[in-house]
Amino acid sequence: MWTEVFSNRDKNLSSLLFPASYHGGVVRPEAGTGIKIHFKDSKGNLIKTVEANEGDDILGIAHEYDIDLEGACEGSVACSTCHVILPQEYYDLLPEPEDDENDMLDMAFGLTDTSRLGCQVKLTKELDGMTATLPSATRNMFVDGKKAAHH
Repeated sequence: MWTEVFSNRDKNLSSLLFPASYHGGVVRPEAGTGIKIHFKDSKGNLIKTVEANEGDDILGIAHEYDIDLEGACEGSVACSTCHVILPQEYYDLLPEPEDDENDMLDMAFGLTDTSRLGCQVKLTKELDGMTATLPSATRNMFVDGKKAAHH
């Protein structure tokens, strides 16, 4: 019981100190309790299946689980390096991309009709079991001299 109390306290404290926008503030759920996301490479090979929480974004999840999804602008929608390709049935469950996301997607390598920026895809329970496919390459248009943090 005490471990559950402290675990919940730590999870709540962590979400206050590290909101999802800080890609590294993703708190791993207990095994079997999270929303499952499958990451695949451009050839369709499974990289890893992970679990995350509602509200976490794909970029933050990828960084938490050491999946090679760059995110050069750290989720500020100023590049397309966290571009992922989603299955149509899951893409259709998401809100429409904002104009700034569409502007960055226009520069993404290997753009498809179901492409999204990983930093803009927030998990919901309806996305459980979704596959995020990484493109074969990325194009980094974030050139203001800022170095991306490695998470």
